[in-house]
Amino acid sequence: MGGVRLIAIKTLRDYWEANQEIREQLQAWHDVIKAANWITPNELKAQFRNASIIGDNRVLFNIAGNKYRLIVKIHYNTGIVYVRFIGTHKEYDKIDAEQV
Repeated sequence: MGGVRLIAIKTLRDYWEANQEIREQLQAWHDVIKAANWITPNELKAQFRNASIIGDNRVLFNIAGNKYRLIVKIHYNTGIVYVRFIGTHKEYDKIDAEQV
């Protein structure tokens, strides 16, 4: 498998267009993950030590010094990454990360 397939890239693009201060960080994250080839959560953690595995194949990434949070759901067997949530830390506190 040659890299992951990101579902809902439009969600990220719309967010970084509306929130220019995070644009560079989200684009950099996107560039890294589209070249990734994770088979297990341990491989992801080896690349992103600060990522948190939060259950049901969901992963929490802290973006821009933990000011923003990005949750994705990963299907390791198919290499598909689904964007489930992007928002500020304050917005994150209002959701159930394992249910989004």
